[in-house]
Amino acid sequence: VQLQASGGGLVQAGGSLRLSCAASGRMVSDYAMGWFRQAPGKEREFVAGVTWNGGSTAYVDSVKGRFTISRDNTKNAVYLQMNSLKPEDTAVYYCGRDPTFRREVIRTNTYNYDAWGQGTLVTVSS
Repeated sequence: VQLQASGGGLVQAGGSLRLSCAASGRMVSDYAMGWFRQAPGKEREFVAGVTWNGGSTAYVDSVKGRFTISRDNTKNAVYLQMNSLKPEDTAVYYCGRDPTFRREVIRTNTYNYDAWGQGTLVTVSS
């Protein structure tokens, strides 16, 4: 499977962006998916995750109440709605797949995910 993140850009603090993650090669409908981000000079970190059927989501504390992860298995896609953006949200955002079939618990470590594709850059100006 190949993943492609898109939707990034330059936005002012307080603004919104919607990121998309399109999967190709095979369906991801049976797998949990996650959004991660990597700021300059920092390690890649978990941002949000969703179980294979969309029944459960998880977020890093710093984005709770501002970001929403969702998925559309008919389109083989995952989304991240980002509201009330802050300068500290500036990073390259990546989507990844947890390769465990229909896992019900969302994992937050990068090594639990595969199929990383090119990320999309989000820049939030103050």
